Order: sequence, then structure tokens, then C-alpha cells
Amino acid sequence: MKLNELVKTFEIYTSNEEKEMLDKLHYPRYLDSFSEHEQFVLEGLIRKSLVIKIGQNNVKVIRNEY
Repeated sequence: MKLNELVKTFEIYTSNEEKEMLDKLHYPRYLDSFSEHEQFVLEGLIRKSLVIKIGQNNVKVIRNEY
């Protein structure tokens, strides 16, 4: 039996603030363009694999389309 057969729906918990942040990320944006608090929220979304970082020097972030 496969895991997909046991678990029909798999959702990652996101707060209202995280959902609003995800709605803003339709195209790559520089991480530095966000406030310090927004960067903190983005780091949480990165840990949840809902947002990905692009680049090393000038880091951009974008939604991880799944």
C-alpha cells in the first residue's frame, strides 16, 4: 500500500499572514525589497518549501509551484 493511497489530501499549515505573503509572490522579487518582518515570514515559508530562493548574491524569492 502506498502513502498516497492512505493520505488523500496533504496540506501544509499556513497562517493568514503566510497566505497573504504567498499571494504577493507571483514573480521573482528581491529578498531585500521586503521589510525585516516580511523576511522572517518568508524564511518560515522557505523552511516549509512553499517559497524558494534563487541566486546567491542578489537573492530573489518566488512561490514554489506544486
